Amino acid sequence: MVIGGREFVDSGKTYVMGILNVTPDSFSDGGRFNEMDRALWHVEEMIGDGMDILDIGGESTRPGYTLLSEEEETSRVAPVIEAVKKRFDVPVSLDTYKYKVAQAGIAAGADLINDIWGLKYDGGQMAETIAGSGLPCCLMHNRQNADYGNFLEDLAADLADTLRIAEAAGIRDDKIILDPGVGFGKTYENNLEVINHLDSLRIFNCPLLLGTSRKSVIGLTLDLPADERLEGTLVTTVFAVLSGCSFVRVHDVKANKRAIRMAEAILQEGR
Repeated sequence: MVIGGREFVDSGKTYVMGILNVTPDSFSDGGRFNEMDRALWHVEEMIGDGMDILDIGGESTRPGYTLLSEEEETSRVAPVIEAVKKRFDVPVSLDTYKYKVAQAGIAAGADLINDIWGLKYDGGQMAETIAGSGLPCCLMHNRQNADYGNFLEDLAADLADTLRIAEAAGIRDDKIILDPGVGFGKTYENNLEVINHLDSLRIFNCPLLLGTSRKSVIGLTLDLPADERLEGTLVTTVFAVLSGCSFVRVHDVKANKRAIRMAEAILQEGR
């Protein structure tokens, strides 16, 4: 898969997507990087730490978050995308589920659209926007509530629905990354189950992204606040490598990059 002019292989390697929240209310780093100079400094820091893709988000999706207008979200993310693309050679992902924000982000230079609603938020307009742009996308599993029969079977069925929407809009299969959506529309037990069964999603023949960084599943397991969940995150990152995930989305780039390198070295020697 090519993202922002860079080739990302689909197997045997796990890449790091670094998180840049340009929001005042993110659950783990709200307000730290919502000023341009500090945001750009943090991007430079993450690149130095080994980040492969930058994911920029303008609306917090933590529990109880405040829904933003498309105009406000665009005003947060578009200038940062433009500034990053001007100063750094790094692929940029835009984290949004609103098609008008995606359109503005694409115009600003975004290389990938990361949709937490898996094309199901707006009746197909996001799917059409992505298809028209020709850009790759990351499509996440999500639900309004955690009402499942057989969780893993229902998860797979939901993702299959997302892929049907993508196909109908004309998004090519080789442009799609799938995200199981840890922390979204799932119980604590569901989150642990999907992390433990990531390989079950290989049936879709799409690269997988795991996003668990500092999330509540780690906090609840270890009884720790968001700023003390690094070790738990690293364990989930190693699970991602062992399960063949192509990407992990994280706050702490350096530590996760090192964990990936170690896990990959062990796997390669074992083969």
